[in-house]
Amino acid sequence: RWSYSKFVESDIKRKLRLAKHGMVPTHSFLHEISSCLISTVPEKFYDKVEEGKIKLKKAPSFSFCHNGVLVEGETTPVEADVVIMATGFKGEKKLRDIFVSQTFQDYIAGSPDAAIPLYRECIQPHIPQLAVIGFSESVSNLYTSEIRCRWLAELLDGTFKLPSIKEMEKDVTKWDEYLKRYSGEYYRRKCIGALHVWYNDQLCKDMGWNPRRKKGFFAELFEPYGPLDYVPFSAAS
Repeated sequence: RWSYSKFVESDIKRKLRLAKHGMVPTHSFLHEISSCLISTVPEKFYDKVEEGKIKLKKAPSFSFCHNGVLVEGETTPVEADVVIMATGFKGEKKLRDIFVSQTFQDYIAGSPDAAIPLYRECIQPHIPQLAVIGFSESVSNLYTSEIRCRWLAELLDGTFKLPSIKEMEKDVTKWDEYLKRYSGEYYRRKCIGALHVWYNDQLCKDMGWNPRRKKGFFAELFEPYGPLDYVPFSAAS
C-alpha cells in the first residue's frame, strides 16, 4: 500500500505541477483516499492557473474587508464581489435530528469514539426499520448509493434477512477498526473509498449475486471496477 501510494503521489505531482504552484498536500494519497478527502481536478484547471485566470491562496484563516477577503499573513486583500463558503455540513447531527427519542438519537450516533454504527453502511442494528443511504462515502458516491438502494430493495423483498443484532454489531466493529486505522482523525466521516470494491462484494453476496462481476479471469485481475459491472444481468452470473 505504501509503495502504491507513493507512486500515485509522484505521478499526480508531476502531471498537475503541484510543486510549481505550492499545492503539494501534507498528507499521503493513501490517507486521502481512505478518508474521502480526494477530489477531481476540473479539466485544464492548472492551465487556467498558469494563465492567471485562477489564483491559488493557502489560507489558514482569513477575514472580510471592504474590498473582499484578507488572507492571514498578507497585507493586500483579495478583491471579491462574491465569496462562497464551502463549509460542508454535519451529517451526524442530521441523523440525530430525525428522532425525538434520546434513546434512538444515541443509537444512531453511537459512541463519540467510534464511527456511526451502520451495518452494511445502511442499517443501525437496534433500529432495523430505518435504512440510511448515502451517509458513508466512497470514490463514487452515486453508484455506491445506487447499489445500496438495490441491496435495500432486495432486503425488503425478502431475498435475504438481516443477521442477529450481535452479528451486525460485530461486523460494524470490524469496519470501525479499519476506519480508525486508515482514516485517522476523519474516521467518523465513514469513508470506504479504499475498500469500496470489497464493500460491494459483501452486498453482492447478501443479494445472491456473484461478486466476481468481470467476464474472464484476467479481466477480474487487472481491469478496474465501475458502475456497469454491477448491472444485475442475473443473480447467478
